[in-house]
Amino acid sequence: MFELILNVLLFVFFGWAFFTHVLEAAVPAKVLKNPYALKPDAWPKAIIILLEICLLINIIKIIRKNKGNENFTIAAFFASIPEFFKSKLFQGILILAVASFILEPLGFMVTSFLVLIAYGWLLGARKYGQLVLMSLLITFILYIVFSGLLSVNLPRGTIGFLRSFALTLEGIVQNVKNLFGGSKPAEETVQATAALLRSLPVMLG
Repeated sequence: MFELILNVLLFVFFGWAFFTHVLEAAVPAKVLKNPYALKPDAWPKAIIILLEICLLINIIKIIRKNKGNENFTIAAFFASIPEFFKSKLFQGILILAVASFILEPLGFMVTSFLVLIAYGWLLGARKYGQLVLMSLLITFILYIVFSGLLSVNLPRGTIGFLRSFALTLEGIVQNVKNLFGGSKPAEETVQATAALLRSLPVMLG
């Protein structure tokens, strides 16, 4: 019963997020003017739709599986709550909840890196050097795929040097795309890199 209620709650939550909180940040003017550019909410909405379909299928499977089961009751649901709070599932939910709060100030890169490390530790990884390297590699791969190949606007962060770092990466990715597309390199790369270098003494001091 606990699994069924959890799936139903997730189904409702993702439906609510789809219509209300998928896109809260302002869309850049150049994206709005380009009819061929993917809007920032395109991929989140696509992922939410896939999640809703998977949850609906899982809800149907749970109901069919437990049809006629005497333990499939509300009482069993309340009895299973203490075990749920001790489970890795609940810890994973907490990690994502924390990530949702730090995403805006820290940006996509730092948040993804920290989430990957936390999940690796949660799943039993104890070789910390390897965990850090793999988290860095996966973070950069995700960034290149979504920002570079799919042109998705990822959160840059609001902290000065982190935002400058994100802008520098965006400029590098854009320059590489322009290089293969025959366009001129983006001038924002130099400005963002200069801002990042200026912020390093403050960060290190």
